[in-house]
Amino acid sequence: MLSASDLAGRLAQHAEAVCRHYLSAGVRAGHYWIVGDVANSKGRSLYVHLTGPRTGKWTDAATGQHGDLLDLVRETCGLVDFRDVAHETRRFLSLPQPEPQPALQHEATGTRSANCSNSDRARRLFAMCKPLHGTLADAYLRQRGILRASAHAALRFHPSCYYRDLVTGGTSVFPALIAAVTDGAGTITGVHRTWLDPERGGKAPVEDPRRSLGGLLGNAVRFRFPVGGPVRVLAGGEGLETVLSLTHVMPGMPMVAALTANHLVAFRFPPGAVRLYIAADADAAGRHGIEGLSRRAQAAGILPLVIEPELGDFNEDLRQLGPDRLRERLREQLIPDDAMAFLPV
Repeated sequence: MLSASDLAGRLAQHAEAVCRHYLSAGVRAGHYWIVGDVANSKGRSLYVHLTGPRTGKWTDAATGQHGDLLDLVRETCGLVDFRDVAHETRRFLSLPQPEPQPALQHEATGTRSANCSNSDRARRLFAMCKPLHGTLADAYLRQRGILRASAHAALRFHPSCYYRDLVTGGTSVFPALIAAVTDGAGTITGVHRTWLDPERGGKAPVEDPRRSLGGLLGNAVRFRFPVGGPVRVLAGGEGLETVLSLTHVMPGMPMVAALTANHLVAFRFPPGAVRLYIAADADAAGRHGIEGLSRRAQAAGILPLVIEPELGDFNEDLRQLGPDRLRERLREQLIPDDAMAFLPV
C-alpha cells in the first residue's frame, strides 16, 4: 500500500496535470502554475512549483497557506478525512483502491492536520466557498421561491464538494450549497451541505444529498442575528428551506434553522429573548422538536408560539400560494405588535 509521501510523490510527477485538473482557472507561467486561491478563483496569489526540487509544493502569498499536492487536493475538493484525500488521489492517478482500512496519517508539511476537529474542518470548508450570488446554489434557491438568499452571510457555494456514499464507499464531487452553523458568539461550529445536480439544478442524484458536519448541538444556521447582542423576538425551525422561506417574507426577524428536530429541541436561546415563533413541521420528529423546544422556552421565561403553514410546509406555501398569501397567513398567527414590526404591509 502506498504511503502518504508516496502518493504526494506520484502527484508531483504529474504536477502540471494536477494543476490543470484541480486549478483549471490558473495558467502556467514559466516554472509555476499561477491561480487566485485554493477555491480555483482567477488571480495570481497562489503559485505551484512545476519543476525543480520543490516540484508540487505550493504557497498562497495572500493567506500564508502552503503544502504539497495532497494538501491541494484536500483543499480544492473540500475534503474532511485523509482517507478521502487518498481515495481521490488514487482516482486521479488511476491507481487501484485498497480495501477499507483506518485513515492514513498525512505527515506532509501542509496547512491541515488529519487530527483536526470536525468544527475546524467545517470552518475550513466554509472559508473555501464562494459568495452565493449568481451561483448554481443561488439558482436552486430561486427555483424554490427564495429570491434573496445571497443577502445572507451564512450561505455560500462550493463548486465541487466531495461526496462519499456511506453504504458503498463510492466517491464523487458535486456543487453544493453550504450553510454555516454558528454559536451565540457568531463562531462557526459546523456546516450543512446540500449537494446539487449541475445538469438539472435540483438536488444531486445521491442517496442523502443533505449532510451536516461539526458541532450542531445548541447551535444553528442564523439569519439576521446581531452577533452577541440581545434578541427579543425570533423564529426557529428545523429545515433550512423552511426558515429561508420565512426570511423571504419576514426579512427583518432574526431566525434560526437547527437542521434536525433533535437539534431544534437543544437550541440555546439568545440573551433577552421574550418570544419565540416555532415553525411547525408536520412529521412526528417535527412535533417532537416543537414540544421539546416549547417546554425549554417556557422554563426559560420565553413565550413559545407555533406558526403553521397552510399546505405541507412553508416553502410549499411560498412556491404554490405566493409570498403575499404567506404573509397574510403569518399575519393571522403573529402577535399584532410583531406583525406590524416584521411583516411589510
